[in-house]
Amino acid sequence: MTTLVICIDRSGAIGRATNVPMPVAGWEAVRSLVTDAGLSDPEDASVNCLLESLRVARDLRDEREEAVVAVVSAESDTAVGADRSIAAQLDDLVDRYDPRAAIVVVDSAEDEQVLPIVESRIPVDSVDRVVVRQARDIESTYYLLKQFLADEQLRSTILVPFGVALLLVPALFYWFSAGEAIAGVAGLLGAALLYKGLAIDRFVAGMPERIREALYAGQVSVVTYVVAGGLALVGGFFGVLSASALSDAPALVEAVEFTYAAVPWFAVAGVTAAVGRLLDELIRGEGIRTPYLNLPFVIAAVALVVRGFAGYFLAQEAIHEPFEVGGLAVSPVQQLAAFIVVGIVVSLMGVKLASDVGTETLEDVIDADRETDGK
Repeated sequence: MTTLVICIDRSGAIGRATNVPMPVAGWEAVRSLVTDAGLSDPEDASVNCLLESLRVARDLRDEREEAVVAVVSAESDTAVGADRSIAAQLDDLVDRYDPRAAIVVVDSAEDEQVLPIVESRIPVDSVDRVVVRQARDIESTYYLLKQFLADEQLRSTILVPFGVALLLVPALFYWFSAGEAIAGVAGLLGAALLYKGLAIDRFVAGMPERIREALYAGQVSVVTYVVAGGLALVGGFFGVLSASALSDAPALVEAVEFTYAAVPWFAVAGVTAAVGRLLDELIRGEGIRTPYLNLPFVIAAVALVVRGFAGYFLAQEAIHEPFEVGGLAVSPVQQLAAFIVVGIVVSLMGVKLASDVGTETLEDVIDADRETDGK
């Protein structure tokens, strides 16, 4: 059985330079073709590709393996015409030699695109890419840039944010200081990369469809989500007001004050959204799934613990006065311990209620959500 060593020339440079009918097969024919191509254009990388094909065929023969070296070159200026001419030449070689396998030799990424055409006719054992040693770094960089520019998703992810940032740089330097301009551009690039990297774009793209389905299905959670969003805004507003009242305090203390004031509103918002999902489960009449039943209790428990720690730090800074119960002052440590205990109790209540009433495990819910997203 014969192994066919094929030199691919998708650009058609060899055929135009030598005016030899393609395909060319056989050791002496290809060696003569190398001379003609080299004399026509010594700087053409195709000459190295032809020499590499001869070397591979010689090595196979040294290993007592029957090998035939051949050259196929495109005979059309259009991409479709070039590929069809190469396919016809490959069919000619297959009919002539009936090879059991092929070794493909290429010198560019464009030539390597013909590989599926070869594989559809002959099993390919190896692909040998020839890169001229003096231009190896330049050639490799060219391949990488070409593949990068051919990927539409990478272009939109990398080039578009950088292009927008470069357009904004002159305006930012005109209106702001250099530091503010650089910070603004860095923030823009960071936000754009996170937007794509965290797949937020996919979530945003699918949001209108999910909202439309929820509205048509008459889900109560649509209303509760809106209410939860309003409560979260209120919590943020009160948190900012409370933090701004501490104008002389360090930034860390202001952040803790914001958390202390906003957490109750955030917790009510989360519980409201979770209750809406529970109502949808009840209306559907298929039983309440365990994770959805446990979620409101988890939100409330986490909010209690976070508020307890925030109150403890503020009491230590003498921002808040200690609580009084029955005329007795409660120390910050006792207050923190009470919040932690109540949070744990609320969490255990949720676990107990979910285990008694719930119908599905977390894995079942995840699998069901994946099936729904797949549809």
